[in-house]
Amino acid sequence: MPKRREPDPEKLRKLQEALDAYAAGGGPGLIDHEHEKAAAKVRERALRLLDQRSRSRHELRERLLDQRRVKEGEEPPAPELIDDVLDSLQRSGLIDDEAFAHEWVRQRFERRGKSSSVLRRELQDKGVSAADQDAALEQISEDDERELARGLAQKKARTVKSVPVDRAGRDKELRCIVGVLARRGFPESMALQIAKDALDERCDELQNVG
Repeated sequence: MPKRREPDPEKLRKLQEALDAYAAGGGPGLIDHEHEKAAAKVRERALRLLDQRSRSRHELRERLLDQRRVKEGEEPPAPELIDDVLDSLQRSGLIDDEAFAHEWVRQRFERRGKSSSVLRRELQDKGVSAADQDAALEQISEDDERELARGLAQKKARTVKSVPVDRAGRDKELRCIVGVLARRGFPESMALQIAKDALDERCDELQNVG
């Protein structure tokens, strides 16, 4: 059976002093009104930022610490105060890195066409833990990613207006298609094969039309 820990005498003394002050109506007592006032300002600003869009805890903390966004004449909030407010918001569920990461991946994969490797880097930049990154990226299967890459390659290939007349021309068009996929973070081997297939399909279309 674990040994019972004795209460910290110093903490007991401070708590008793706070209770005495509260009962007497003087001193800081149990409530530090200045701290609560400062915390309320930070909380209000944090809620405004969350109202704009969902954010990770790290991202929100960085915005709240940014002294460039503090109104002229105001003291910037202490990091400890910001952490207290963020802890409170996290307990209430208004900050949830797991849910944030899940939604970030879903939207940016579907709407922006970004690969899992790019999405992982973005989540890392936002301070999301490796575990939450992994859980969010499980939404994307290898087949999903390949299908996305194929659609992007085919879209770019449709900008080819005529069949390249030589190897140099073909290589130029191929590099353009591969470049689109590379910028989205798709693996080089996958990007090259899908780009070749898309260019071949486009050349076949152009020849059939001709």
